Order: sequence, then structure tokens, then C-alpha cells
Amino acid sequence: MERPELPLPQLHAFVVLAEELHFGHAAGRLGIAQPPLSQQIRRLENKIGHPLFQRGPGRVTLTPAGRELLPAARRAITELAGGLAAARAAASGQTGRIRLGFAASLALTVLPGLLRTYRERFPGVRLDIHEMTTAPQIAALHERTIDVGLLREPPSDEPGLGFRTVLTEGFVAVLPSAHPLAAQRSVRVAKLAGEPFVLLPRAVGPGLHDQIADLCHAAGFTPRVAQRAVEWQTVCALVGAGLGVSLAPESIRRIRLEGVAFRRIESSAARTRAAVAWRVNDRNPLVERLLESAGEDPPARPARPPRRVVSEERGAAVRAPSR
Repeated sequence: MERPELPLPQLHAFVVLAEELHFGHAAGRLGIAQPPLSQQIRRLENKIGHPLFQRGPGRVTLTPAGRELLPAARRAITELAGGLAAARAAASGQTGRIRLGFAASLALTVLPGLLRTYRERFPGVRLDIHEMTTAPQIAALHERTIDVGLLREPPSDEPGLGFRTVLTEGFVAVLPSAHPLAAQRSVRVAKLAGEPFVLLPRAVGPGLHDQIADLCHAAGFTPRVAQRAVEWQTVCALVGAGLGVSLAPESIRRIRLEGVAFRRIESSAARTRAAVAWRVNDRNPLVERLLESAGEDPPARPARPPRRVVSEERGAAVRAPSR
């Protein structure tokens, strides 16, 4: 037997009348006249096929059918109210799930504060975070496997994506603790000429890789890459093992490894930046709220010099597994 659909306005009128047991009082509570209320109840009774109220002078009482319907009607109204609240929360970015990619080095600086601010403002949102380097984040944004990226040195022109800078910082030299330059408070990049370098592969972070190459070229040499690793912690570990030196964003000094020294770069105005990235046509309110938590756009920075190519020692490349 087909079950009749019960309109929620009629259920609401029924619940209010069941609580008041008086047409006049119920109509006043609903903000309508008494005849429309009577019509709503009659329509509901017609759909059910049985009277819900016994009418008497001045007051009414529930019939057995009415008593049976009342708990279900209240549940339906409560569930609808909850559903409407959930829909409004999702539409305003208060609930749901957002997928965030982040560069490992930014877990030392930007990421903790961003997550803390976002969680405080939107505790009902589930955050799925994924560690990945810059180039994979760009690909993941295009493939829609993440919603927002937190990366270093975004490309200057990437169709379909927007970028907002959240951090700028200088560079440091990464040296073995026993290296003669580690005894100095600051290091000239030119002093690293002839040293083997440990660097990230260009494929995982082209912008930052090119900045480091530019720093070396400005000092008069091309870095000789002896080893490669895809994470900064691995880069520092290889430096600590005596396999070379490196140049890195200054926040990398927060990686505490035995045998590794970090020294300020002398007379260098070079800066690297971290940015949030998103799809510009994404109207997901969760993304908009996360971008608000990340802060405002800073002033534009000068364009980077043209990319330069670095050399490698034959057979020396080592690729560390991504964490």
C-alpha cells in the first residue's frame, strides 16, 4: 500500500494544535487565522484517512490516531530543522571536509598557525592534510584531489589557479658542523664555489630550485650537484653526513640534526615565498574560509631572473623517498 506524503506545514500545524488543544491558541502561536489552521488539519486528516482530533466546545483532544502520529511528526520536524541547519552550515563553510596539500618545510612555519586558526574558527570542518612538494600540489589541484595547496615559490602563471603569498624569507647556508665556514657567523655564497651541493630535484620545486641556482650564478659559479633528495630533512641529513653543502630557506634551520650548521647568507637580498594555492573557479565555501584564515595578499614582489641550469656529477644523484 502506498504511503501518503505528509506536507511538513500540515505536520507543524498538527503538532502545535496537539500541544495547545485549542484552535484559537494554536492559530495565534502559528501567526495565522483560525480558518486556515482548520483547513490544514482537515487536509492532513484526509491524507491519513482518519480524524486526528475530537472536536468539542472550546477545546479539542487527540484521537488514538493523533496520539500515534504526534511523536513521528515531532521527529520529522526536528530532523528537518537539523537538516536545514546542516545545509546552512555547509553552505557557509562551517561544516564539511577540505583537503589540504602542504610542503614539508612549511610544517615548520606557516602550517601550524594556519591549521590552529582554521580549527578555532571552524571546528565542524574535517581537515585532510597531505604532505607533498610544490609540483605535485599543482598537479593535484588540477586533478581535484586536493582543494588547497600550501607550497613554495608557485609558478608565475598557472592557468586556472590562484596564489596568495603567506610568507617571505631569506636563505641560509647549510653546512656540515665540521666545515671551516661553519665557524663563521655568516657566509658569502661565493665561498661555496667548488663545494659539492645537495639539492632538491628541480621537478619537485622548480621555482625554489631556480632561485638557489640564481644565487650561485650571481656569486660567479654554477653549483655542482653531488646528491639530490626530495625533502629538506633528507637534504640536511646528507649535509650532516658530509656529502655536500646546500642553500635553503631560513626556516629550514628549525630542523635540528646533529652535525649540521646553518649560517646566514652575507649581503643577499634574495627572498623566497610560500603561498596558498586554489582553483580560481572553485566556489566551495570551505575553500573561501580557509583562504580567509590564511590572511591577505602582501605587496607584489619583483619578477625572478630567468632560470639557469645547474650541473651534476655523473652517477652521483641520490633520490630520497618522499615521506
